[in-house]
Amino acid sequence: MYKILKKAVLVIAIGSIAFSCQNADFLDEKPLDIYTPTNSLSKSSDFQASINFLHSRIREIYTRGSGNLDACWAMKYATDFAVNVTDYYTPLKLNDYNNTMTSNFQVPSSFWSWGYEIIVNSNNVIDGATASTTLSDAEKKSFTAQAKFTRAWAYRMLANLFGGVPLVTTQITEAKRDYTRATRAAVYEQCRKDLAEAIVDLPNIDAVKDGKINKQAAQHLLSEIYICLNKPDEAIAAASAVISYPGVALMTTRFGRHKDQPGDVYRDLFELNNQNRTSGNKEGLFVLQQDFLNPANGNWDSNSDGFMPNVEALTFVPTGGGSAVPPMKVWNEKIGGRGFGWIRPTVHFLDEIWQGPDFANDMRNSKYNIIRDFQIDNVPSSSPDYGKWYVADGYAAKQPDGVNKIRNWYPIIKKATLSEGDFLPEQYAKDANGNIKTSPVNGGKLLIKASEQVYHEVYSIRLAETYLLRAEANVMKGDKAAAAADINALRRRAGSADILAANVTIDAILDERLRELYGEELRMLTLTRMGLLYDRNVRYNEKSGLTIKPIHNLWPIPFSEIERNVGAKLEQNPGYN
Repeated sequence: MYKILKKAVLVIAIGSIAFSCQNADFLDEKPLDIYTPTNSLSKSSDFQASINFLHSRIREIYTRGSGNLDACWAMKYATDFAVNVTDYYTPLKLNDYNNTMTSNFQVPSSFWSWGYEIIVNSNNVIDGATASTTLSDAEKKSFTAQAKFTRAWAYRMLANLFGGVPLVTTQITEAKRDYTRATRAAVYEQCRKDLAEAIVDLPNIDAVKDGKINKQAAQHLLSEIYICLNKPDEAIAAASAVISYPGVALMTTRFGRHKDQPGDVYRDLFELNNQNRTSGNKEGLFVLQQDFLNPANGNWDSNSDGFMPNVEALTFVPTGGGSAVPPMKVWNEKIGGRGFGWIRPTVHFLDEIWQGPDFANDMRNSKYNIIRDFQIDNVPSSSPDYGKWYVADGYAAKQPDGVNKIRNWYPIIKKATLSEGDFLPEQYAKDANGNIKTSPVNGGKLLIKASEQVYHEVYSIRLAETYLLRAEANVMKGDKAAAAADINALRRRAGSADILAANVTIDAILDERLRELYGEELRMLTLTRMGLLYDRNVRYNEKSGLTIKPIHNLWPIPFSEIERNVGAKLEQNPGYN
């Protein structure tokens, strides 16, 4: 857990002492050359820099900042949504829950550290703003409200993953090693209190710049917290306040940079530069900002190269014989960038949730959003293979078992990457003469290492999820008709058939979340919040479902935190001792 240690100073007096022992002011530390919570937050720009830092820490959790791939990707694979493809050959990481999810595993430790880093720095802003003599009253309210939102965001994440955790709501000024766990309900109650107070002073979404914390984002998060507190009426009211606000709306008509090209409005939501309100998008509620070559954001996107299959290494033998070659050239732009093939969606997501006539025309599964096939073009145009479809014409089925079938090809989640023509010229490696280098593997354009990722904004909260939270709360309340109406608002936008009220269950809502929020939702947080990580993995994850146990509905408290907490007992979650 983050600790801010107070520096100790030893003063040795030689000769006569001119100070009374009763006047020990001279012993008070006044650091002149280091930053502390007291001296680092003095003016408005200091507080704004701290808020910016809190944004960056949340973005890091979504976008594998600092290169912590295992931790960030764990939010999506090892759930009912996806598996870790690299673990097909060795039983490592969360494809093998039983042997990997221990109190020494770095993934829980990473999220524990991220959570408390956000919390401690939020506390610094809140306490600093309260004590400030330089901020205006309006600035105090604004910075405090934003920091209470980020503190609630972090405590909600920790409570979802670990259950009850230590509550720290004031600035830490000295070493502390006697933390105890609050109950999970108490942590959620702190989130409720923070959000309710923040909502009073946060501006509406259409009154702030893109990406800033706003009232509607806080109301959305408050709705989820009320669900966690088993207060469905309050959850419905919070979600309804968002949905009914005139400045937000589900996007139902084409918009943005490619609106005049073949596609659909669901694809428009994820095109480059289409996430923010400046594009006309009224659906994004809390959008994490990310720009090409901006060192402040780290330029990482967890959805891009990890979700992309490793097409660069895919090969086939042309009809008539000859050497094996990749079936596609210049694949970078055609299907969306370089792929590593680390996150492969489950069969449940790729096939089962789209089955039946209800979803035959669902645009969320259209060719513009999930690429399930491509045309072979890395052979001469006279070849009988040229222009054939890799999957539909049987080439994929001919591949022997192994990497080609497991990691090098599977349907591509298009929202995770860019459309053809949207990569910047700076994202290609060039020789000394400025010519684009060719790949030794496939003869196509080679993306430089720094541009293997996709640089576009990332949704943390989107209005579509608010509808699904309200549907969940209505199921809790027993009003399936109201829940169906919310689900159908999304289905009608997508072009699929309505769900009948009698068929609305929590399972149905989880499947609808997969259809609507796939690849963007931190799925692990949803399933641990509901206590359904075990159940959904056993049923739908072909790898981790083989080893997961009920205890894994909560993650283990990191052993390092228990070990250093010598002043009190930090209880471990059941089953991990």
